[in-house]
Amino acid sequence: MQTQTPQLDTDDELREKALQLLRKKSDLRAHVLAYVLVNAFLVGIWAVTGAGFFWPVFPIMGWGIGLAFNVWDVYRRAIPTEEQVRREMEAIRRREG
Repeated sequence: MQTQTPQLDTDDELREKALQLLRKKSDLRAHVLAYVLVNAFLVGIWAVTGAGFFWPVFPIMGWGIGLAFNVWDVYRRAIPTEEQVRREMEAIRRREG
């Protein structure tokens, strides 16, 4: 019995995936720029007002967590490999069979 390889994405599907990824990367760059500029401004305010307790740490850390999730969303490996799909199919067969 001959096994068939799955149909590769069409050029239109690949183009749409590429456009989606490029949009995500562009949005991430804007997010990083806003993060740096706003937090630099907050640190500037802290420095000008007497440089007591470093309160900008709270927005820096809070927003940094959100930024880290954004980076993860853009750069994680979104497409499973054929090996991963095959293993998952086998696991389902074992559970249901």
